[in-house]
Amino acid sequence: MFRLATARASALPLAILLLVVVMVVPIPAALLDIFFVANIAISLAVLMVALNAQKPLDFSAFPTVLLFATLFRLGLNVASTRIVLVHGHEGEAAAGRVIEAFGTFLIGGDYVVGIFVFAILMIINLIVVTKGAGRVSEVSARFTLDALPGKQMAIDADLNAGLITPDEAKARRVEVSTEADFYGSMDGSSKFVKGDAVAAMLILAANIVGGLILGPVSHGLSLADAAHNYILLAIGDALVAQLPSLMLSIAAAAIVTRVNSDKDLAGQIGGQFGASKTWIPVAGILTLLGIFPGMPHILILSAAGIAGFAAWKLRQIEGRPALAAAVAPAEPVDPSKIGWEEVTDGMQVNFDIGYGLVPLVDERKGAPLMGRITGVRRQLSKELGFIVPQCRVRDDINLAPFTYRILVNGVVVGEDQVSPDDMLALDTGQAYGALDGKAAKDPTFGLDATWINPGDADAATGAGYLVVDAGTVMATHLNHLLGQSAADLLGPDEVQSLLDGLKERASSLVAALTPQPLALTTLTQVLKGLLAENIPLKEFRRIAQAISVAAQKSQDAEEIIEMIRPDLGALIIQKLCGVREPLRVMTLEGQLEGLLGQAMRNDTSRRHVIEPDLGRRIVEALQQAAQPLIDEAKPFALVVQPAIRIAIRKLVRTCLPDTPVLSFFEVPEEKSVEVVAVIGAPQPAHQALAA
Repeated sequence: MFRLATARASALPLAILLLVVVMVVPIPAALLDIFFVANIAISLAVLMVALNAQKPLDFSAFPTVLLFATLFRLGLNVASTRIVLVHGHEGEAAAGRVIEAFGTFLIGGDYVVGIFVFAILMIINLIVVTKGAGRVSEVSARFTLDALPGKQMAIDADLNAGLITPDEAKARRVEVSTEADFYGSMDGSSKFVKGDAVAAMLILAANIVGGLILGPVSHGLSLADAAHNYILLAIGDALVAQLPSLMLSIAAAAIVTRVNSDKDLAGQIGGQFGASKTWIPVAGILTLLGIFPGMPHILILSAAGIAGFAAWKLRQIEGRPALAAAVAPAEPVDPSKIGWEEVTDGMQVNFDIGYGLVPLVDERKGAPLMGRITGVRRQLSKELGFIVPQCRVRDDINLAPFTYRILVNGVVVGEDQVSPDDMLALDTGQAYGALDGKAAKDPTFGLDATWINPGDADAATGAGYLVVDAGTVMATHLNHLLGQSAADLLGPDEVQSLLDGLKERASSLVAALTPQPLALTTLTQVLKGLLAENIPLKEFRRIAQAISVAAQKSQDAEEIIEMIRPDLGALIIQKLCGVREPLRVMTLEGQLEGLLGQAMRNDTSRRHVIEPDLGRRIVEALQQAAQPLIDEAKPFALVVQPAIRIAIRKLVRTCLPDTPVLSFFEVPEEKSVEVVAVIGAPQPAHQALAA
């Protein structure tokens, strides 16, 4: 493999050196014949690659190939001009067999005919093919460059939404950049072809004028003999060069006029012309034309018959796919073979639905649920600071028809029922009057609700109800559950992506964070712990700075979390109140806090468990104090001593999972605080023992 790569790397410099030698050093006619044949073969190969490419970027080296092919052909023109002018007086075979064949066989030895044939080829190449390809290249380059920012933004949007992976985004960015470079190069390469055509005319004129002068003056030929010999050789030389030039011009035009497709050019054209409805009108019009008086009836009617036969055959072929699919033999299945796909599930988030909810994901009906799920993932990704994994929706025959189930890492985190043809009217506390329909509970917030007929939606809205459809209910439930399960969605791969993104802006910070002093697994546990307490990772740079400092003192994930929380206090509190709004807090009675603190200090196992009966009393008191705030939708926090924060958090999580538990150090000194309740318990001190 190494030898092959070395040979390829040295082939191009040797070819350039050979090109210079051909231009400068006289070469024999036999060697010139070999080079002419090689030139034709190279042009044919380039044309075939251009025609077989499925998209322009499949032949991204074409501009450079076009440059070297043009230089090679011009180098041969220089060598052939030298031979024609030096040995032209010797006869038609003086410049080699290839030039002789083109000068005698193709144009019948008549140089006047040759001049006209060459002129026609020049008109086709220069005026039609080259000029058109040049204009298409110019427009394509302009449009491609104009669209470049939009394409880059679309890639970033897909990446942020989790529709593509970072590696796929990188590959698409490279493709977009390569596409812009390609069309820019093609715009300039079209000038090579145009300049080559002009050079061919000038070289032909130089050969003719030089031959008419050298023949009589240097070799004693008559003017007629000199014209016959030199003009015939000049025309043969021009035609030998013009044929590859025309093929390269066609290849350039085919490349720049291509539209991206999964087929090559022949397959793309054949697929678009291979429809019976295309050839039926052709057959009919030719038949009408063939019966007109004075027309060549046999010829036109024969063509009409061929078109009609083609339409008939294509009509038969169009009817075969469904039949072929129905009768196609199935691949034999080995009953003893079990594949990994049967026992593993690579998706972190699954959304199982009963068959009655399948219309919500049916593409023929707009798939409303799929669009909402994508929106949920996009919004959550922005809020949490990392890309939420894709959610796979699948139908489950084991579920009731209108039941859905949400699983995260194989664990069922939510399940409910919806009515896809009805609307859910939610009572947010401001509604009045009763609605006709099926009573229900909102799966996300637990509000009283009613499934109503869509025709009653306006009346329900007027009565103060919040009316949503089934897809919105399911998407809102998914959003809530994924937010609660954010810690389960974060893994080492997502953390590495966060580090890679931060490394572009703060490489020294990343180097000071991992793999030393913190391993990737430990860093992942720290970030998962933050997410478990509703601290997003949007400000990852600030979080990483705090972790890098704490990691110098401890390698334990739980200790690092407690050490960095005071640095993140402002991030936590801004979700609970505005800048000028006081922070509503609940605290524990001082004696109770001291009791719990002493118990935690005596807990050598670090299990942070509060005595069950005392814990029950604290929970009841906390729920009683928090209920008025919950009813009024006023956020609040429970603030305790740092030593007991973990134990209280574990206790509160069972009854008020959305209530943040802060230590006194996490509240900024400049932040005003409003104490809304003090939780106390008059139990004896011995009840606070940590189990």
